[in-house]
Amino acid sequence: MVSVDPELDDTAAIDDTAVPHDYSDESSTFGDRLVLAREALGLTQKQLAGRLGVKLKTLRHWEEDRAEPRANKLMMLAGMLNVSIVWLMSGDGAQPEFADSMTGTTIMDAITELRRLRADQVRVMQRMEILEKRLEELL
Repeated sequence: MVSVDPELDDTAAIDDTAVPHDYSDESSTFGDRLVLAREALGLTQKQLAGRLGVKLKTLRHWEEDRAEPRANKLMMLAGMLNVSIVWLMSGDGAQPEFADSMTGTTIMDAITELRRLRADQVRVMQRMEILEKRLEELL
């Protein structure tokens, strides 16, 4: 039986958000900052790789400082992660804040409000149909 190293296997199921990564400004690398920014948004490696249109293995190599992205992917990374290219490359400037339980609450509040708005939209459409029928009857 052939043993596959999970690090080299793109299909291996890895929970990359379970273990918090150590981070300090003085010793951080590009890969460290990439992990920090990705985790700040609550994204998995697989999710970010998909959004960037790169292989999971490629993103892992970036995060492990085995490789660096080309300029176009670096620009995409900075935009998607809502950080500056300067911070991503050098650590200079404002670092992203980690997602916390408040973010989850805010998202749930937004989803609840969206559901309310959809229900309101249905009621308004029903009222408009009634009004339209009344107008047709008057004509």
